[in-house]
Amino acid sequence: MLNRLIFSIDIPAEKSSVWKALWEDANYRKWSAAFLEGSYMLAEIWEEGGIVHFLGPDQNGIYSKIEQYFPFSIISFKHIGKVTDAKPQPIDEETKTWSGATETYKLIEGENSVKLEVEIDIMEEHLEFMKDKFPKALELIKENSCL
Repeated sequence: MLNRLIFSIDIPAEKSSVWKALWEDANYRKWSAAFLEGSYMLAEIWEEGGIVHFLGPDQNGIYSKIEQYFPFSIISFKHIGKVTDAKPQPIDEETKTWSGATETYKLIEGENSVKLEVEIDIMEEHLEFMKDKFPKALELIKENSCL
């Protein structure tokens, strides 16, 4: 069963700085290390319908489709399936339990800051891990945004 978690942080920076802190390769590697050291992503095209691979250092992870893409405002991923040895795998019974889960990043401009809000669908067995790690990742994003 999927559960929805929402995290947010206020960042005293411009939307463009926060966006770059999220999605530029070197910055993504920094904040995603809060979940797994050596994590990275590969995307051929950054637009709606584009496929993104979220991978660990062993080249295993998940692949997702970009559902919404408005640069400097919102990006939403629909997680589809597993990646093993850098290759997308067919959907199996285990994958069906979470395939279709979404992960959305919104940047909301305030008076002197940007609110980064993240909504994620997560399996029950990963709830505590995400509740622990996501706030740490947000702090790293904030640090990278304010450089």
